[in-house]
Amino acid sequence: MPQFTSPPKVLDYNIQVWEVVRQIPVGKVSSYGRIAKMIAAPSVEKEKSYNAFGARWVGGAMAKSPDDVPWWRVVNAQGKISARPNALRQRELLEAEGVIFNERERIDFKIYLWV
Repeated sequence: MPQFTSPPKVLDYNIQVWEVVRQIPVGKVSSYGRIAKMIAAPSVEKEKSYNAFGARWVGGAMAKSPDDVPWWRVVNAQGKISARPNALRQRELLEAEGVIFNERERIDFKIYLWV
């Protein structure tokens, strides 16, 4: 399986990600992988690689998101905030929207998952 670690057209891909993330309503979350699945692979030949790397690409887009993109509503597949410098701020923003974390620091996707 050929591997690639960044989209062929990074800005074009990021714009698609940001458009999806802007649709996540207040008090809801999605995961990097689910968002990646909402965006088509750059080509049919690269679909398997995209399935492996898409979530990382979404993470890269979130790291570069404009101010109007609610980046804090994107969490990992376990319903947790990924470790990074702004993780505490992400939790604060989610809790301010009514999202509750359980004793294992996870968000219940049955309640808060968007789409």
